[in-house]
Amino acid sequence: MESALRPYDLGPTQWYVLYQLATVGPTAQRDLVRLLQVERATLSGVVAALVRKGLVAQATDPTDQRQKRLTITPAGAALWRELPDPIALIHSVAFDGVPPADIETTARVLRAATGRLADHLSEGNET
Repeated sequence: MESALRPYDLGPTQWYVLYQLATVGPTAQRDLVRLLQVERATLSGVVAALVRKGLVAQATDPTDQRQKRLTITPAGAALWRELPDPIALIHSVAFDGVPPADIETTARVLRAATGRLADHLSEGNET
């Protein structure tokens, strides 16, 4: 993913922020912390870099003055249209030639295992 984005001077988390803003639309910055599962300080640095590059605009949320709302700028939208899809690239390299039924089985098993692990941890268990 990083090698596909490097020519565009973007990192993976920056790509995910642009993805959210380009496909979903304006988003509260606090919501991105949860969606991307990153620390608030990490996201602040990512957003600051995107704002400096002119790809994202950050404004006070009209419904909650304490919060920031992010939107993609025209320059960000133009860049988004040029960007390769690194997820599709990873998918094609990793799964080329693997039957779709095998991929679905693997995804189903991993989703179930991840859900059980998350439930286990939410019950206060360490391991």
